[in-house]
Amino acid sequence: MSPAEFDTLVATILVAVFFLAAALGFVMRETRFCTMGAISDVVYLGDWMRIRQWAMAIGVAMCGFTALVLWAGISAADTLYAGTQLMWLSSMVGGLMFGVGMVLASGCGARNLTRLGGGNLKSLVVLLVMAVAAFATLKGITAVARARWLDSVHIGFSSPALLPEVVAGAAGWSLPLVRGLMGGGLGLLLLLSAWCAGGKHRRDVSVLAGGIAVGLCVAAAWWLGGYVGNVQEHPATLEHMYAATYTGRIEAFSFVTPLAHTLDWLLFFSDRNKVLTWGIASVAGMVAGAFLHALWRRDFCWQGFANTADLARHLVGAVLMGVGGVVAMGCTVGQGISALSALQLGSFLSVTGIVVGAVLALRYLAWKESR
Repeated sequence: MSPAEFDTLVATILVAVFFLAAALGFVMRETRFCTMGAISDVVYLGDWMRIRQWAMAIGVAMCGFTALVLWAGISAADTLYAGTQLMWLSSMVGGLMFGVGMVLASGCGARNLTRLGGGNLKSLVVLLVMAVAAFATLKGITAVARARWLDSVHIGFSSPALLPEVVAGAAGWSLPLVRGLMGGGLGLLLLLSAWCAGGKHRRDVSVLAGGIAVGLCVAAAWWLGGYVGNVQEHPATLEHMYAATYTGRIEAFSFVTPLAHTLDWLLFFSDRNKVLTWGIASVAGMVAGAFLHALWRRDFCWQGFANTADLARHLVGAVLMGVGGVVAMGCTVGQGISALSALQLGSFLSVTGIVVGAVLALRYLAWKESR
């Protein structure tokens, strides 16, 4: 591949990612797709509808990823989440922090991006603080504590820390068979469970359709990054890599570390070493898609903080999400859908931590309100 062809491929992928993320932002805002909202519906109202929507998204993404691995030749071992170490303590602690933070900040990173598109200035503040906290945890002051006290506690594997790879290696079974049974079987189980328990009302069908659309967007991201972006020989380094991603590996959607990279790119735009990447394009696309939806629905409206206490609560939540999202290697989309669809071992721990943290924070807010 010539340098010109490589540059064209990168530009094509970035444009495609932008529009795919715009579709994701549009769908999320239209169907009120929100993990924090889904958990709060259960805690406060006993309504499981949006949890089923989340399960539907995971099931579709899981089936899509499995199909891509089995029939499109995408390598699960080349994904961002396929390291050989299971950093179980980071996954649990980071997930717990993120879960508490998203409740205090009125939603996760993806939710705040869609709210920003609708004119919510509270979300702008949350996203900026979240980006700073995430960057500090990647390369700054909190990165030292992360590397020394959390990431150093791990379990090593001889194969990628993905459930099918670990099971196939331990049992001596065929990896494609195990991947198909686990990924396809669990994905279909989630789909059927969410659909059969979802009800027949028009609202229920609309909500579940939103989950299907979100899952398809994540699966399409895996295809775009792992199939279209597959470069056998980089024109400069001659190494195998995946175009347009920050890591050179296959990436899907996630909205914590990309926020840090977006802030870094904006602040040092004139530095030629700071290039536009997959994550930055996805952040911009999410806001653009939500903005178009707000114009379509004619409900774009500027919103701000109610008082100082409201501001303080959101700031604390933003810091917890920024730090926790980097420690856990993802958010409710990155770990909760993308990594889960690849059956990464750490994602199960991270998602558990997110849910537990969110429930604890919701219970605390309810207790505080009752006093």
